Amino acid sequence: MAGLIAAARARELGAEPLVLEKGDRAGGSMFLSSGVVWRYRTLEAFREECPGGDPALQREIVERMDEGIEWLESLGAPVVEPETGNPRTLGKQFDPPGLTEALLRASGQVQFGHGLVPATETGTEGPVVLATGGFPVRLARERGLMLRANRWSEGEGLEHGLARGAATAGDLDEFYGRAMPAVEEVAERDFVPVTQLYGRYATVTSHDMVERFEGEPNWSETDLVQQIARWPGALAWYTVEQRVLTERVRNRTVGEMIERARDAGATVEEEDGRISVLVRASVTQTLGGLRIDERARVVGAQDLYAAGADVGGISSGGYSSGLAAALVFGRIAAEEALSRA
Repeated sequence: MAGLIAAARARELGAEPLVLEKGDRAGGSMFLSSGVVWRYRTLEAFREECPGGDPALQREIVERMDEGIEWLESLGAPVVEPETGNPRTLGKQFDPPGLTEALLRASGQVQFGHGLVPATETGTEGPVVLATGGFPVRLARERGLMLRANRWSEGEGLEHGLARGAATAGDLDEFYGRAMPAVEEVAERDFVPVTQLYGRYATVTSHDMVERFEGEPNWSETDLVQQIARWPGALAWYTVEQRVLTERVRNRTVGEMIERARDAGATVEEEDGRISVLVRASVTQTLGGLRIDERARVVGAQDLYAAGADVGGISSGGYSSGLAAALVFGRIAAEEALSRA
């Protein structure tokens, strides 16, 4: 998403950008998401939820996301819902395929199946914007987690930046993910529908029943998923009482989510009025990455910009919208790069 955003904005400003897309389709992990672009209502709330993040970058998102959403709509991106449905946040839900199509129309030249050029030679003239989606594929492989993202974000953007002297920001082991049914694989089209997002109503224990998650998970349950990722096999039991099956999380009930897990082939056990579902930690987006300033310039690397999940240090210690960061810093990267070209 961030790469297409940068290209569309650059083209709007009179440039002729070239997008080198490693995958065989556009949209990256945004294409697989629910499409909600959101921000916290205030910078203070953002700081409370993501206390380790860079306040200057967080401020840019709070101040510039709304105009970015209007810009997306002006490109013809279809809105599914005009609000997020979460009292903590402001934003809109877009149709991911429709948003991708609108950005493709606006982006100009896109070459698919094209890996990142070596850091020693860009292969193109002018500044480079890194927007390769972070490194969730590599993190999932190294830590034995389920991948809930596109299958080509291995971390080339990070490596490219480091080879050019870039600094990093955030914890490179920190990630945003979800609890998923503990099955071998989940089809991309089911990433959102089968998510098990009711940890707040469950007793959560490790697969071997030795460890237990204590306290209340945060509203996004990112802290809960990161804890599960540290347990053997990255597995956990979610155990709920029958009485909570009608509780709603966003647009689904707990009971409906459990049935989706059962349909996907996960182990679901019922005993003494309680239901236990075996879940597995997944990774969607890495939260550590390249350090940028508020103008999307990569710190330590000349004529290099970054946006999207290649950027670290925005959501540290919590969770914020990766789509909003892609939107805001994709636009800023294009504007700044062209101002210096």
